[in-house]
Amino acid sequence: MTKFLIGTDSVETSETLVPYVEERVTDDDEVYAVNSLKGGDQTADDDIVAGENALEVLEEAVDAETHQLIRGNSPQEDMLAFASDYEVDELIIGIRKRSPTGKMLFGSTAQDLLLDTDRPVVTIPLTQPA
Repeated sequence: MTKFLIGTDSVETSETLVPYVEERVTDDDEVYAVNSLKGGDQTADDDIVAGENALEVLEEAVDAETHQLIRGNSPQEDMLAFASDYEVDELIIGIRKRSPTGKMLFGSTAQDLLLDTDRPVVTIPLTQPA
């Protein structure tokens, strides 16, 4: 049995990750999905609804156990803590192509996650190559 953790931030991300998860997961595996939000006063109602919608896609498509995390952590902090708490074997995330300047100014959740974990991380491109 393998435990998978899917990180999502939108319905579009969830829909893009579904084909990989459907192909990879067996009936004996456990699938968790998380959506991480800022928390406190920084979390808008629209963001909560969008996160719930993103998680619903994964719950319906791959029978994922879903968790909306509103703890004030960064997405990578939430995913790493969840992975540790649930003894997850593999992380699955979507990545966007960004310029080096964009990465420098805004950070990179995927990069931080990759650098801070010792677990396998599968990255799925969220945009089609040109």
